Amino acid sequence: MPEGLDLSTIKPASPRRDRKRVGRGLGSGKGRYSGRGLKGQKSRAGSHTMRAGFEGGQMPIYMRLGKLRGSTSKDAMPIGPFRTKTWSVNVRDLERFDAGTEVTPELLKSAGLIRNTRYDVKVLGEGELTRKLTISAHRFSKTALEKIEKAGGTVNFLREPAGRKAKAPKAAAEPEPAPEPAAEAEAEAEA
Repeated sequence: MPEGLDLSTIKPASPRRDRKRVGRGLGSGKGRYSGRGLKGQKSRAGSHTMRAGFEGGQMPIYMRLGKLRGSTSKDAMPIGPFRTKTWSVNVRDLERFDAGTEVTPELLKSAGLIRNTRYDVKVLGEGELTRKLTISAHRFSKTALEKIEKAGGTVNFLREPAGRKAKAPKAAAEPEPAPEPAAEAEAEAEA
């Protein structure tokens, strides 16, 4: 420790500056208007503490934009029965179950992988899966499906998530049979 340095001789690195005292006469340089100029919002007390999103009295953006009516509308914010919250479970987390186990949301809850069964469960493809499992969930990512099938497992889709419509399979259109050449010749002869 340097000599002569103790609590009684310690000083800040730069000298302390005195607080600016405003409104103390014209000779001080900060008299009369105290550096705030003339009139207006910024000259008033409390003018420098405005709430977030305040636009100076202009109509704020959250009021200028259109709104979708109805708290339970499918197009509205994710509230009510159309919540978009899901529990996500990676395939690496399913490695803890024995081969041949049927993995359900209730089993995931008892294993501590999800908190409750009120929300949909989505299986994501992070990690590797080596066990043959039957997995029941609401949604699966593309990579999760590939990894489960690669391990020899099967998937069961639970009900479709709220707000989504199940896609109907496309029926293969049968081509019309080509007319016989003899029939074409007869039709031309009659015309």
